[in-house]
Amino acid sequence: MLGSTEIIVLVVVIGVLIFGAKKIPELAKTFGKAKGEFEKGKIEGEKELKEFKDKEAKSD
Repeated sequence: MLGSTEIIVLVVVIGVLIFGAKKIPELAKTFGKAKGEFEKGKIEGEKELKEFKDKEAKSD
């Protein structure tokens, strides 16, 4: 079985082979932005859900 370190190294090597070394930083930047947007959406969704639950509790 492969350990976590070996899997990470394997993924990096495959990524370099597929995308090339020059594209990796660009892909990482894009992934970071996408992750940030996902987190903002998740936080906003949780906030709206909490507001909805509070509104429902007040109307009962």
